[in-house]
Amino acid sequence: MIKDIAFGIIIGLLFISLVILFCIVVIKLYIQKIKKYNAVIYENEIAFQKTLNSAILETQEQLLNSISQDLHDDAGQQLTVINFQLENLKLDYPDCRDYLSPISESVNHLSESMRRISHSLNSNWLSENGLIQAITLEVDRLQKNKTIAIELQIDNKSKKWKAEEQIVLFRIFQECINNILKHAKATKININIENNLHFKITIEDNGVGFEMGKTKEKNSIGIQNCINRAKMIQYDFDIHSKTNIGTTIVIQEIKP
Repeated sequence: MIKDIAFGIIIGLLFISLVILFCIVVIKLYIQKIKKYNAVIYENEIAFQKTLNSAILETQEQLLNSISQDLHDDAGQQLTVINFQLENLKLDYPDCRDYLSPISESVNHLSESMRRISHSLNSNWLSENGLIQAITLEVDRLQKNKTIAIELQIDNKSKKWKAEEQIVLFRIFQECINNILKHAKATKININIENNLHFKITIEDNGVGFEMGKTKEKNSIGIQNCINRAKMIQYDFDIHSKTNIGTTIVIQEIKP
């Protein structure tokens, strides 16, 4: 009798153990299924976000290319005509040459500046000439502004970029420089490009800075746009700032 009871208890325990084991297996399978499902959803969201970002980038570049073309074809040609008319006036009125020469020189400078701006907006020109050349020419153009000193250091120019990668990096660079010129009240900007195993660009200014986490909505949107653009091409965008000391921005490849 006692053996029968003991045997029954053992059978019961085995049955309960099998039920518990079955439940554990079912729960594990369910958890794995949920994880796979979430992973698929996440991958789909990432793919959708990349597609959306690419579409936005393409639309922006089409607009900038259109503006670049208008500057080159319309405004540029008009400046050429004005300069041609000035040269004719110099020939027709030699006595006015001294008065017309400064105007003619200013028109030439404006034409050259507009040509460089047109190039900086044109992604086709950027793809053909490369990121480093584009940044160098942009800095050359900005250095004509005597109110702020801009220094550029480049270590190694050998890296090759994908077309989209170059465009995004250059637009981020332009956004950062424009923000400094508009808001930082800086007198000096240092730009350092390291291009060894991984690309890295550091932009430092000695402006008024700001408290991290307390940026104005307009500025924070600009920063977030730069962060999102960098992520789109597998780059990090880090910004550090201190009030009355300045701001440092680092854009670099995410190391595998």
